[in-house]
Amino acid sequence: MRTLSPGDVIGRAFKIYGDNIGVLLPAALIVFAVDAVVRWVFDKGLLTLVAAVVSIVLALLYEGMVVQLVRDVQDGRRDNTIGELFRSVSPVLLPLLAVSILGGLGIGIGLLLLIVPGLILLTFWSVVAPVTVIEQPGVLRAFGRSRELVRGYGWPVFGTIVLVFLLVIVASIAAALIGLALGDVGRAILSWIFDALTQPVAALTSSVLYFTLLKVRGEGNTPPA
Repeated sequence: MRTLSPGDVIGRAFKIYGDNIGVLLPAALIVFAVDAVVRWVFDKGLLTLVAAVVSIVLALLYEGMVVQLVRDVQDGRRDNTIGELFRSVSPVLLPLLAVSILGGLGIGIGLLLLIVPGLILLTFWSVVAPVTVIEQPGVLRAFGRSRELVRGYGWPVFGTIVLVFLLVIVASIAAALIGLALGDVGRAILSWIFDALTQPVAALTSSVLYFTLLKVRGEGNTPPA
């Protein structure tokens, strides 16, 4: 069995991030700006539900765009514009929403019950978003396909998830400490920039994991038709 290194996966994810920060960061800033405006406008009663739905859709749209970007750069260069990347997500936005809700519920229930089942599901379903966007197998089959790819590589996949989580936590603490010296407006701007900077990390890692799993399983960088 070929090996999968968490360090290599994270290094590759940050390499793609650095090479494409001119696309990823401005897009994230715009997404979070729109999200903030929607939350500000719809901040009363049931309207907050509208804001919550818009926030989820925006986050998923961005996540799907990142997946498509990672797919695009597998040959070493980006060929599509940011607009083309976003438009390519629209056909799978509803399935992506469905797997996100179902996955979140399953993992959440697992964590509440005994913690370990939730961590197992988190690991097995770690590439369900890239599977949904790229292979488009359908909502329920996407979970099975993710589990199929992760099987046999559970520990290194889990290790990758934990390392990325710790990196984001450290960055969050640093941002919080900086925010102590700022006023309300400064903290709001810092929060906006921090969210934009960290938003791509999970999607990049998940996407790189997906293509790495394809490679170590001998499927190359081309998902099955």
